[in-house]
Amino acid sequence: MSDLFLRTCAGEVTKTRPVWIMRQAGRYLPEYRKIRAAHPNFIEFYKNPQAACEVTLQPIDRFGLDAAILFSDILTLLPPLGFDLEFIPGRGPVVHNPYRTMEDAEKINAVDAEKDLHFVYDAIRLIRKKLDGRVPLLGFAGGPLTVASYIIEGGSSKELGETKKLCFNNPEAFQILLTKITELTINYLSLQAEAGAQTLVVMDSWAGHFSPADYQQYIFPYTQQIFKALRAKTKVPLLHYANGASALLPQFAEFSCDALGVDWRIDIAEAIKKAPQKILQGNLDPCTLYATPEDITRKTHEILEKVQGRPHIMNLGHGILPSVPISGVEAFIKAIRG
Repeated sequence: MSDLFLRTCAGEVTKTRPVWIMRQAGRYLPEYRKIRAAHPNFIEFYKNPQAACEVTLQPIDRFGLDAAILFSDILTLLPPLGFDLEFIPGRGPVVHNPYRTMEDAEKINAVDAEKDLHFVYDAIRLIRKKLDGRVPLLGFAGGPLTVASYIIEGGSSKELGETKKLCFNNPEAFQILLTKITELTINYLSLQAEAGAQTLVVMDSWAGHFSPADYQQYIFPYTQQIFKALRAKTKVPLLHYANGASALLPQFAEFSCDALGVDWRIDIAEAIKKAPQKILQGNLDPCTLYATPEDITRKTHEILEKVQGRPHIMNLGHGILPSVPISGVEAFIKAIRG
């Protein structure tokens, strides 16, 4: 078994740094595209434990990475909560009944996390069996803000205008939604750990849309509640990731988690100064994987040199892009292990 990842999460400085890649099971892989073509309905795809298992294992089988991450989606919680979610080709996720008012708060379903999301735990148990101890398995959920933003916006947004509008003009309705998501996320992630997930990741992709002061007031308490509850319920390592949120690293450093994933917009040495007590993950620009093997190696080594003497998880600063060549991924991994 490659235990580099778990040893690093425990604070060990390993000679070779563990590596996994956000969205490592995805469209850049030809084997993923093949199985995806056989499952045109994306929701039915991620709800199929056998398909989720196969996709989760694909990058492990191909690259021998140091951790597998459950194939699922950050919006898995939406249908049980009562939101009409559809993934439209060329458009992405669409919520046909967005949340905008106090009246909408009354329509949120009560969710039995164990029953309503059983397919996720079934997938985890199957993946652990198929992995047979080769590498640890990461479970994950979206952060409260990110999940709420899709519900409020009705889909993806570059500004989170409707989300901020609700937050600032109708904070009670906003708080009700985040409270519901937070409570469900705690149960959801706890059950993932019970099913066999060996690390839990909270991915709050859109946290960087809020100023530090507004984040601290409106968002931080909910994410911290998740980590504190998980810390009390399970002993597995806890990791937080946010994109475009370097200004929030001092707040993230206060989370009751073990590691922080950082994007490429901040130098890793500067990130260390802002969160010195945390294990850091990252932070190569995903587009670097389009470069020559020599440039990929050079830029990867620049990061590794800056984290010498510290526990560190190597990763990209965000999810891998669908058009990245396999050769770029291979060069990245070789640079870490060579």
